[in-house]
Amino acid sequence: MTTREARRAARRPWLAGLGAIVAALALVEVTSGILQGYYTPILTDIARHSGVHDADVNWLEAAQLMVSALSVPILAKMGDLWGHKRILLVSTLVTALASWGVAVAPSFATLLVAWGLQGAYAVWLPLEVAIIYLTARRAGAVDAPAGTRRAAGVLVFALEAGVIAGALAGGALVDVLPFGVVLALPAVAVTLCLLAIWLWVPSMPPTAAGKLDLGGIAWLTASLVALMAGLSLVRLVGVGSIWTWLALLAAFGLLVPFVRHSLRVEEPLVDVRMLAAPAQWPVQLTATLFGVSVLGAQVPLSTFARTDPSAVGYGLGLTAGTVSYIIGAYVLSLAIGALLLPVVSRLLSPRLALVVAAAFVAVGYLLFLPFHDTLVQTLTNMVVAGLGSGLLVAALPSAAAAAAPEARSGMATGLTNATKTVGGSIASAVFGVALFQGVSAAAVEAGQTAAPLSGYLVVWTLCGVTAAICALVLLVGVPQDAFTRPAHA
Repeated sequence: MTTREARRAARRPWLAGLGAIVAALALVEVTSGILQGYYTPILTDIARHSGVHDADVNWLEAAQLMVSALSVPILAKMGDLWGHKRILLVSTLVTALASWGVAVAPSFATLLVAWGLQGAYAVWLPLEVAIIYLTARRAGAVDAPAGTRRAAGVLVFALEAGVIAGALAGGALVDVLPFGVVLALPAVAVTLCLLAIWLWVPSMPPTAAGKLDLGGIAWLTASLVALMAGLSLVRLVGVGSIWTWLALLAAFGLLVPFVRHSLRVEEPLVDVRMLAAPAQWPVQLTATLFGVSVLGAQVPLSTFARTDPSAVGYGLGLTAGTVSYIIGAYVLSLAIGALLLPVVSRLLSPRLALVVAAAFVAVGYLLFLPFHDTLVQTLTNMVVAGLGSGLLVAALPSAAAAAAPEARSGMATGLTNATKTVGGSIASAVFGVALFQGVSAAAVEAGQTAAPLSGYLVVWTLCGVTAAICALVLLVGVPQDAFTRPAHA
């Protein structure tokens, strides 16, 4: 037997076991995709069912983003302390109960609470990547980071497939079934996830010892609440209000005592020293800036596509049904990009794969500046950006895990989702201001509420520039051999 054959034979036992785990976790990610895609086509119906204005639906997104930003680092740290499968089960149980709450909510206030608590699903992918990475390491695999990248690509593909299936199902069933039944179907899917995790995902011991950092939770919660309050004020009263700036200053000011506290605690909620590692801080900064485009730019894309060019001179003038072609092409390119991660990483390197991914996102959005007049141009831009985005969605948590000590694997992967959410929230508020500038009161009174083209140019420029910054930071700041071997404890 040759050396290469012996190496392959040694890998087969743990690869077979890992394949079963990935299959179970892929079912969870399909459900995550369903939650993200199912409600989108029926948001207007949800508003009517709840007796509120369409604009009030934005509060559902804001509440869920806030819960996600708060819960992901906490739940990820709990995974390190008490076992990642256990916390995956807990977060799924919370999401299931919240999903049933969405289905039976008697009022909009109740719906808002339940919708917000659904944000606990944001920790699923980070916990899953940590489970896969730790399973590979404890099986003695020398290529645990490579195996994790392959598995992460499969999970993100399952996620995007779930988004497409959810969007198609939501739009098709709303006119066929009673609305209460339509709202209950995602809850059924999440409930079934509990069984899949319980039966097929192996239990594993904690990777860290100690207690949950309640002081760190308090400081981080205060900072994020102030941030969300400031972003809400940006939407409600604008950037000219003193209260907006006081809230935002308080949010960033509260990070100072949070960092000081984290440096004093043996098992902090967020290990600041770990974040300072050469291979870690560029990953987390990239996740934050990546949130600008992957979370913040989707609503502007939809409204631009619906804008009538015969009335304002720009836009695509598409119907709601035709917009789904753009969304479908974008999501499909995300899925393909995720599957390409192990191939690109092997041909180049894990570090250069991240650089190429960020560059694709930058090129895709910057192409909008000269090319935005036709559906073909828009689809081309979104496919280019989508390929890079899919690579990043899969690569960031696996890179964070590879760059972290074993005891911090859940924390590191969870932070990629938490920082991405924060970046998306900030971008959403900034984009809202950019798109509202130039809309005159007379135009609003006349019912002409289309955002100015200059606003869309600002959105696309910010998405492209932030992605380009990511590519530069990853190229210059990350060691060349990063993410290819486990980090030292």
